[in-house]
Amino acid sequence: MRPPKSYYTGQFDLLNPRLDCIINMRHELVLISQKINWEELEKHFAKFYSNEGRCGVKTRLMVGLHILKHMYNLSDETVCAQYVVNPYYQYLCGEEFFQHKLNMERSSMTHWRNRVGENAMIKLLQESIKIALKNEAIKASELKKISVDTTVQEKAIAYPTDAGLHYTAITKLGQAAKENGIMLRQSYIKVAKTMLIKVQRYLHAKQMKRAKRSMNKLRTYLGRLSRDVERKATELKGNLKESLQKAKRIKAQEKYDKHKLLSWHAPEVECISKGKSHKKYEFGCKVSVITTVNRCKGGQFALAATALHGNPYDGHTLKSVIEEYEKTVGVKPNRIYVDKGYRGHDSSLKLRVYKAGQKRLAPVIKKEMKRRTAIEPVIGHMKNDGRLGGNYLKGRLGDAINATLSAVGYNFRLLLTWFRLLFAYFYLSVFCHTTHSLTL
Repeated sequence: MRPPKSYYTGQFDLLNPRLDCIINMRHELVLISQKINWEELEKHFAKFYSNEGRCGVKTRLMVGLHILKHMYNLSDETVCAQYVVNPYYQYLCGEEFFQHKLNMERSSMTHWRNRVGENAMIKLLQESIKIALKNEAIKASELKKISVDTTVQEKAIAYPTDAGLHYTAITKLGQAAKENGIMLRQSYIKVAKTMLIKVQRYLHAKQMKRAKRSMNKLRTYLGRLSRDVERKATELKGNLKESLQKAKRIKAQEKYDKHKLLSWHAPEVECISKGKSHKKYEFGCKVSVITTVNRCKGGQFALAATALHGNPYDGHTLKSVIEEYEKTVGVKPNRIYVDKGYRGHDSSLKLRVYKAGQKRLAPVIKKEMKRRTAIEPVIGHMKNDGRLGGNYLKGRLGDAINATLSAVGYNFRLLLTWFRLLFAYFYLSVFCHTTHSLTL
């Protein structure tokens, strides 16, 4: 059922203190909460609830927790714990009185993300850009000149090795068979563990032939277990069917296959090589990030962050990314600055796209081209200060949501700094003016 709307009552309680009586109302989190159009957000997310059933958690509470999570790089558990002890978090989430507990489970955040989906989260990114425009942190003309680049959103998985994947497949398939009441001829867990240790030790000692023999034994154990489960299973469905398919896929894949299964719990993970000297391979999915070319008054805002699955070539993604940007921001860019990885992009954007190293450019475009690399520190901040560097959300839906919310958190961090500076400027101007009048 649709959650109730949040509204300001203005009433007092004899036992509970009001938040606006115990916090600093000039704090940047308070100012941001007053600038967000909560009524519009509640109306936007209301369509994801039915008209019947149990009443859902308030939309403002859910939106506020997700903004705080990606603003301060917190997990779901941590942001729920911080909500109880931080009155500023509670004010942002729509509380009038100080709350001593959070009246929901942590898993409600996961259920809410899965309910609203990827496209609904773009509304939060649009809201951050609207606040920046209204408070003059960014100009509308600056949205027409953008920089586009791709990065890798790494998934929270262990480094994939063939021996580790085979051992995981043996253990998980055995568990699924036990849950479905299948009596196995042998579980192979003990002997597989021994072979896994041998493979690791032989590889460390550079004894490749012995490591290969131990690896072949692991593969044999997995094949025997798969065939045993297939013979004895009366009906393949649910978890058993999925586990058997993954086990067969792991056993069949070769060393240099392009579409390998790299993680048991995250089969959507891709191996991406970006040519970095310190990190040869990254495991996750590509993300396209768009920022303004010139630094705005409030900073270098992130205008879009889109997850791209299938490890596509950068140039082939430009057209779809720009179309998504036009839908999100509502502005058609005049100049698009990219690096050399976008060579061979769609010809329909040719007149507006300028690549690094391009010759015969106008002086104004040459000057703006030097600002193209300013997108790199934005990506760095989204990875280190946000949650783009390690994605813990499940599936491809989780990849898309995490990328969008990382951009939302980055923009709100810039707005926090902007409101802090505005208040400091206002305070100093008033204070200096009064002291100057008193001296006269």
